[in-house]
Amino acid sequence: MAAPDTLAPSATAPGLTQAELFFFDNNGYLVLENFLEADHVARLTEAVDRAVARRRRDMDTQQFLKRITQKTGAKSTRILYILDEDPLLQEMLDWPAMIPYVKALMGPLFHHLACDAIVEYGGDLMARSPDWHIDGNFGGYRSLGYPIPLMQLKVGYYLTDMTEPGNANLTVVPGSHKAAFMPAPEDLKRPDLFPGAVQVCAPAGTAILFHNAIWHTASAFASPEHRRTMLYYAYEHPYMLGCEECWYYDKDFFNRRLKPERHKYFHGLFFEPHEHRQGWG
Repeated sequence: MAAPDTLAPSATAPGLTQAELFFFDNNGYLVLENFLEADHVARLTEAVDRAVARRRRDMDTQQFLKRITQKTGAKSTRILYILDEDPLLQEMLDWPAMIPYVKALMGPLFHHLACDAIVEYGGDLMARSPDWHIDGNFGGYRSLGYPIPLMQLKVGYYLTDMTEPGNANLTVVPGSHKAAFMPAPEDLKRPDLFPGAVQVCAPAGTAILFHNAIWHTASAFASPEHRRTMLYYAYEHPYMLGCEECWYYDKDFFNRRLKPERHKYFHGLFFEPHEHRQGWG
């Protein structure tokens, strides 16, 4: 009898090859260089810069913004809940070229989980300590046992060139999503690379997909002159409500400003009247 096919039926979906699925399954991440065109990267960068400027300007007078904006130093900023900041940022929720990848890994009825934009400058963060972690609620879904299953898929977009190391590159430990044990505490404190870790060095426009249970962090900055700009979008299974992100958008966002074709990426309870659906989606 032939060995059963262990690949998901969606593995042959356009956009994800069997080789890429094999790499993701074994390493916990996948890098797609030059995924976005240069002019698209430029427009997204401008949208992020506008959003960051607005947040930094208004957060001192709007208590709500303080909870969803993180400032570090003079310029470095992380903004959460970005779908309502700019149409370009909402567009990336279901960017057509990325959807086949998400469907192949998470199934056809995936939901939006979270998104944020990061703009960092070496001058603010030269002394930053590593932050090795895995993603997910309740301690990274550790209560589900090891190896931790794929509960969230994170998609990151490089908007600045990071072909060289030392630019706060995303740094991952390949295969660590399959680990049956926690790392040694002393390794989690290392300022240099965790044993076996690699910095993802790639040009602007690159997309990187990774498993919630892969150990990762940002690398150190090698120069105060460096800047890192990234977008992150995360997806989960439709039977989950694993993040509070959706509760931070107001009713008008869901009913007026979120395009109707994107309603399927959110639970029907967020809309008025509530959307009653046959099955998920």
